[in-house]
Amino acid sequence: MEQRYQTVRQFTETLCETLATEDYGIQTMDDVSPTKWHLAHTTWFFETFVIKPLAPNWRSPSPLYDLLFNSYYNAVGDQWTREHRGLLSRPTVTEIFDYRRMVDNAVESLLIAGAAPEAIVELGLNHEQQHQELLLTDIKHVLAFNPLRPVFRPDAAPPAQATRHAQWWSVDEGLHEVGFAGDGFAYDNESPRHRVFVEAFEIADRLVTNAEWLEFIADGGYTTPALWLSEGWSQVKQQGWSAPLYWELRDGEWFECTLGGVKPVDRNAAVTHVSLFEADAYATWANVRLPTEFEWEIAASRATAPSEGNFVDSGRLHPGGAATDQFYGDGWEWTRSGYAPYPGYAAGDGALGEYNGKFMANQYVLRGGSCATSQRHIRPTYRNFFPAHARWQFSAVRLCR
Repeated sequence: MEQRYQTVRQFTETLCETLATEDYGIQTMDDVSPTKWHLAHTTWFFETFVIKPLAPNWRSPSPLYDLLFNSYYNAVGDQWTREHRGLLSRPTVTEIFDYRRMVDNAVESLLIAGAAPEAIVELGLNHEQQHQELLLTDIKHVLAFNPLRPVFRPDAAPPAQATRHAQWWSVDEGLHEVGFAGDGFAYDNESPRHRVFVEAFEIADRLVTNAEWLEFIADGGYTTPALWLSEGWSQVKQQGWSAPLYWELRDGEWFECTLGGVKPVDRNAAVTHVSLFEADAYATWANVRLPTEFEWEIAASRATAPSEGNFVDSGRLHPGGAATDQFYGDGWEWTRSGYAPYPGYAAGDGALGEYNGKFMANQYVLRGGSCATSQRHIRPTYRNFFPAHARWQFSAVRLCR
């Protein structure tokens, strides 16, 4: 566990190596958190839930860190408002890295002594991997917002390989078991394992590509209200959507802002940075639909393993060619399922019980992980969730019928 702790914590800092000090404190919208806040919040998690219960004489660098870096744990105390995280010039980036060193030394000492609660440390490491992904998607938004379009990493987003026409996998109607069961880590929202009945369906063996999305645009996809859910059409009009987030039209050619800089839209790559509303409109245009989360899980359990997907470990930091027979990596796949508890679900006690259950309203489930997700972090039962209008994540589209 000590080695895993060091590896995960160090990777967070490795992701920051190309940033300038000035990059760490910017917040471009409410959903985006500054990089230095991610670095501090993940450290606060270990300080709060691992160190403090075991070391009553522990002294934090500042008692106000509980306010500044608590995200949403009401049982712990008040939180600094999310939309104001970018207004804090202090603590400095240097002070936050010092804070990380201080907490890491304490946690590692507890691990060596066998005193640290390994289940909570494991939760903290998975929590940190979630924030590694958020760190990447948030800094992408920050850099793309800047007219200078700074490059996060020059070697990111290489061209994708061409992919063949999508095929359809058939699944017969019947009862299926879904949800996590077995050894290893999983979040509480993945359980209990239970049975679901599904009608017969077919699901595409790959993600929708940028080339296919360009056809949707050319055919009036963003100007035809009949394709859209009512709230989605309101977003199109209010936000001026005409393409996925980070796309821009220059002299008749579409370009995309990537973590490797501004590049022509890669027609072979899986389309990402689209909302549920856009995904649903595209599916309607294609005369099909989005899968439910259970249809996705049933199909994914028969596909190649998560280890074959394009994750952050590849270093691409961008979707690759929409790989066939692959349900993992590249982009989080929208489903038509609202985020709700499984039958028999019960949130845990205390502050850590607030981790997932309190968000089970007004969100939709995404599956499969993205090019910013750690490969070790994903599994067939993993349930991500975002509101229907969210676009800043690497969110993708798989079709079903």
